[in-house]
Amino acid sequence: MSALPVYLDYNSTAPVDERVLDAMLPFFRKQFGNAASRTHAYGWAAAKAVDIARAQVAHLLGAEENEIIFTSGSTEAINLAIKGACAAYATKGKHILVSATEHKAVLDTCSFLERAGAEITRIPVDREGIIDLDFLKKNIRRDTILVCVMTANNETGTIQPVDEIAAIVHEAGSVFFSDTTQALGKMNVHVNEAGIDLCCISAHKICGPKGAGALFVRRKDPRVSLVAQMHGGGHERGLRSGTLNVPGIVGLGKAAEIAAAEGWDDAQRLSVLRTELEQKIISCGTVFVNGSVKDRLPNTTNLRITGVKAAELIAKLPLLAFSAGSACTSAIPEPSHVLKAMGLSGEESHASIRLSIGKFTTDEEIAKAGELLCNQINALRYS
Repeated sequence: MSALPVYLDYNSTAPVDERVLDAMLPFFRKQFGNAASRTHAYGWAAAKAVDIARAQVAHLLGAEENEIIFTSGSTEAINLAIKGACAAYATKGKHILVSATEHKAVLDTCSFLERAGAEITRIPVDREGIIDLDFLKKNIRRDTILVCVMTANNETGTIQPVDEIAAIVHEAGSVFFSDTTQALGKMNVHVNEAGIDLCCISAHKICGPKGAGALFVRRKDPRVSLVAQMHGGGHERGLRSGTLNVPGIVGLGKAAEIAAAEGWDDAQRLSVLRTELEQKIISCGTVFVNGSVKDRLPNTTNLRITGVKAAELIAKLPLLAFSAGSACTSAIPEPSHVLKAMGLSGEESHASIRLSIGKFTTDEEIAKAGELLCNQINALRYS
């Protein structure tokens, strides 16, 4: 049997931690109850497990337990946050400000609302992917109901000045939504310190299961209102109806607990490995980092390799698993909207790759990946 490729695509998804799997397994058979069944022991056990997971997620975010709404993942949480806020604050206005480099789940949701009559203003970013704060100040209005800026970008790892953004948003009397999907587990995300009013998380980005996530909804200072986007049973304080995915929620909770305990140490180690890999590739010559070198996630590098097409490089390296950008847009042949918003040309974008490492990445894998990448870059350039 041939060896599996070295995995360098953690921003797409991460393998499930064995401790997470162990926590989940009982809830598939022995403790299979419905958390909404309040008349017998099976339901009570499931409800208790959900409560524990809610506390674990709340602790990771620095939130209150009753501010956590479980969803199927970040995409659903994003739809609930943005569409729900748009409906809840319709009497105030219909204006939304959104960063040009958001995940497609945010941009597509805003585009849907725009077609339905909302007014969407896209906030430009600089060459490093940092939003234009002056533009935000000048364009936020009395009828602005929501500002959407992700904490850390999924393609470049660039981290936004979230606390400064929150201060501007709150001074204008608006609500601040930040997609924290990529940031969680790789950096400290404390919703109160950062001033975030709404944020989403997805379990599979932090070594939990796919199909489980959550939305943080601030309940005070300010209290945020949402209108449910799914109806039928009134689960999750009436904001997300549907039978709860108890095994998935337990896995999310355990992954959050592990991230809270081990995230800092993981980040320190990953920063060293990421830098080692990055410098090895840069040594090939005319290779440049896309995005901020100073303000970025410790596990991510986005590299522009002059004279090499990313698609060709990926095809030539079956022993490495990496990408040219977000997994959600990998089937789209157009240049990355993130890199385009940062001012890169189509040619520069098509010459860029994203490498993202994670909890289970080893020193040996980094050394192997660096050697394979350098050898193939040189082979493509001089073929």
